[in-house]
Amino acid sequence: MEGRAVRESVSEIAEFALPIYANPLGYLLGGRIMHLVDLAAATAAMRHARRSVVTASVDSMTFLHPVRIGQLVTLKSSVNRVFRSSMEVGVKVTVEDLRTGEVQHTNSCYLTFVALDDETGRPVAIPSVIPVSDTEQRRYAEAGIRRVARLDQKRQALNHEEQS
Repeated sequence: MEGRAVRESVSEIAEFALPIYANPLGYLLGGRIMHLVDLAAATAAMRHARRSVVTASVDSMTFLHPVRIGQLVTLKSSVNRVFRSSMEVGVKVTVEDLRTGEVQHTNSCYLTFVALDDETGRPVAIPSVIPVSDTEQRRYAEAGIRRVARLDQKRQALNHEEQS
């Protein structure tokens, strides 16, 4: 199976922060940003795998700046690394005030997706990702470190569940 360059998975979504998704303070709901992060990441994952994918995990998400209603939210995503049937996708979220041109980084997040066989719905191997730039190579290496931490966290959760 031939690998695919990171650039083949790059995805960008932009959406205005609309009043329907506002909290009582006039800011975009954090849950709406989480929804958009999942969509952006799934798009990159499907572009890479060229098949159905499901979200397996989401790393922590810290909101650095609030998003005001009327501002433009932009999400950029790409596959950082593939681990047979699973892959880590990174998403960076920025907000832009279109009147002033000010752009702020609101949060970044890493998600793990699993590619599925269309017939059986079972995990299936996918092409590796080929990091080309220095940034892509750094993200690739860091994804391996995060994977070890995720698997350790999963083992701890399973052990805790068995003891309960």
